[in-house]
Amino acid sequence: MNLKTDFLGCTLDNPLILGASPISHDVDKARRLADAGAAAIVMYSLFEEQIVREQLAINRALDEPAEAFAEATSYLPEPEGLSIGPDRYLEQIRKLKRVLEIPVIASLNGVSEGGWVKYAKLMEIAGADALELNTYNLATDPSVSGAEIETRTLQLVREVRKQVKIPLAVKLSPFYTSLPQLAQRLADAGADALVLFNRFYQPDIDVENLEVVRLQLSDSSELLLRLHWLAILYGRVSATLAVTGGVHTATDVVKSVMAGASGVQLVSSVLRGGPQALRTLLSDLKQWMEEHEYESLDQMRGSMSLLKAPDPAAYVRDNYMQVLASWRD
Repeated sequence: MNLKTDFLGCTLDNPLILGASPISHDVDKARRLADAGAAAIVMYSLFEEQIVREQLAINRALDEPAEAFAEATSYLPEPEGLSIGPDRYLEQIRKLKRVLEIPVIASLNGVSEGGWVKYAKLMEIAGADALELNTYNLATDPSVSGAEIETRTLQLVREVRKQVKIPLAVKLSPFYTSLPQLAQRLADAGADALVLFNRFYQPDIDVENLEVVRLQLSDSSELLLRLHWLAILYGRVSATLAVTGGVHTATDVVKSVMAGASGVQLVSSVLRGGPQALRTLLSDLKQWMEEHEYESLDQMRGSMSLLKAPDPAAYVRDNYMQVLASWRD
């Protein structure tokens, strides 16, 4: 049975990829998960804000000694947040590469053009096998149009593409007016893969303590939106597709591959279950494929996409009308 898949210039032993999360802060945890079957790892994101903050702190440090004692002229205070800043991030890439035999994918999170995109090149130099550009951008300004946001994202991808030769993935949100068009424009701009979708941590409100509750791990119900767009995009855009968010069972993996995914990113299921979650997923996936007589992932990939599904109308407007008409109280 062949579980191999091609993603971001690498042939992976299986489609299970550790998604961007705190896991990659700990080299030993990452190694245990690789031993359990993870085929690649996406590092936690380096944020544009962290880079800008460090640059500002260094500029202040260079300016302040003129007003201080002569003995202080060589003193540079450690910038706020340096523990997760650019230098530490690049060193973490090197540490993971020294220990892991699986591909290490760096993650850069930004929303604007700027000199900070040079860190994409530094990530490549540090040894990253590929780069995931995490476009986490919440539109909150009524004066900014959707077209402006898309233009900004496309330009950002072009600028990062200029910096690196390693494969580039773009992690998207589902909140675009015409996602298929944007997907192909991103591929034209230099994206080798698209990751669907960035999981926005929607805040809940604790009405008793008047607090905003921010973090909730995903469950399989969140996969449905991702399956819908995987199936629509597969074979219709030139970029390879991956899914992130809502994958917890072997059935979730099968659905993702059938919809068109070449890579399946895991975070919540691994945070809950650790290495055993990976072992169980792989074992259950192999068992399912044996029972259903699949010899490889290539055999099932895209088989339930809009292009190949027995009932492609299920993904478009016809299905919307049928669902509403079929409801019985």
